[in-house]
Amino acid sequence: MVLSSETRAEILEQFKQNIADCHLIYDDDDYVIKWLSVRNFDLVKAEKMLRRSVEWRRANGVDEILYQWPPPLVLVKYYPMSVIGNDKFSCPVLIASFGRADWRGLLQSVTKGDYLRYLIYMAEKNHAAMKKTSLLTGKSVTQQTFIVDLDGLSMRQRIYRPFREIGIEAIKIFEANYPDSLRRIFIINAPRVFTFVFSMVKPFLHQVTLDKISVFGCDKDEWSAALLKEIDADQLPVYYGGTMTDPNGDPKCSSKLCMGGQVPQSYYLKVMKPIPKNYMTSLTLSRGSKTKLEYKIMQANSMLKCQFMRQEGGIGFGIHYMEKNGERVDLVYNERIEKQLIMEENEIACTRTVLYVVEFNSYNDLRSKEIRYRIMIDLP
Repeated sequence: MVLSSETRAEILEQFKQNIADCHLIYDDDDYVIKWLSVRNFDLVKAEKMLRRSVEWRRANGVDEILYQWPPPLVLVKYYPMSVIGNDKFSCPVLIASFGRADWRGLLQSVTKGDYLRYLIYMAEKNHAAMKKTSLLTGKSVTQQTFIVDLDGLSMRQRIYRPFREIGIEAIKIFEANYPDSLRRIFIINAPRVFTFVFSMVKPFLHQVTLDKISVFGCDKDEWSAALLKEIDADQLPVYYGGTMTDPNGDPKCSSKLCMGGQVPQSYYLKVMKPIPKNYMTSLTLSRGSKTKLEYKIMQANSMLKCQFMRQEGGIGFGIHYMEKNGERVDLVYNERIEKQLIMEENEIACTRTVLYVVEFNSYNDLRSKEIRYRIMIDLP
């Protein structure tokens, strides 16, 4: 059903009243309406989504991430994404040179938690920049245009399971917490197999997001023409059909874009088997089983701290809490951790006096998994 502008305005005003207690990081209409847009202006569904995101932000310290979390240098230097200019609607244009990245090297140089946290860090940084632009220009800028370049993506990178899995986890986080943040997404130089890969990703994307995605093969004339319909030529490198070059004439503008590249092994995490501590508890996960450890939080803003290691094999790890009506709210999305390189550590702020659950999952691997863990609750 198509809603009139008057009806949408009425729903927005009601929504703002319903969430007045949420203390949002941004409270302007352009930000608030995003939650309604991805829920078809259903007040109940939009409020549920927003409140869960607010709890996720508080639990993971997202509001403070730009000031309190120094990102790993290897990601700053080798994660292949940069802002290059603005589109015809004043939205920032980001180029993601995913085909040229060393995904194996990146994911062997940081923990999965730090990798996902860096993506959140970049999202917060980009949103803060858009807010600043809006204040300076008086024109609302709340969305971004992405160019995802898959040129050079080798078969070795495509079949690397941690790369696929962490990509899906990142999509879940962004779709749940950064709704309607994309104006357009251009996927260019996509290999034929991309159709199959994209079919696995689609179920995790809002329809609002899917409607903005355009996929192109390796026909440069085709995809560059599409880009120039949305982006002025002086805002695009020559390589992408524009007129921008580096001072030395480089058509790819390599000095302005992070192009990825091979990650030096000096950045790799040291492969050292962690030594279990005497204070840690043992847990055996049989094939396909889950273990849930429950903690009743009696004081708001207590810190739930987890430390764990495993002997071998991948496991799943997540943290959620249970609403009093029985609904589950994910705070640390169920992450599959493949390799035991270091002692895994995680902590969240427990903002609610409800039941918090730490979950370990063995998936359907052939062998049982031995885990050693310690979980503490620090009162505020």
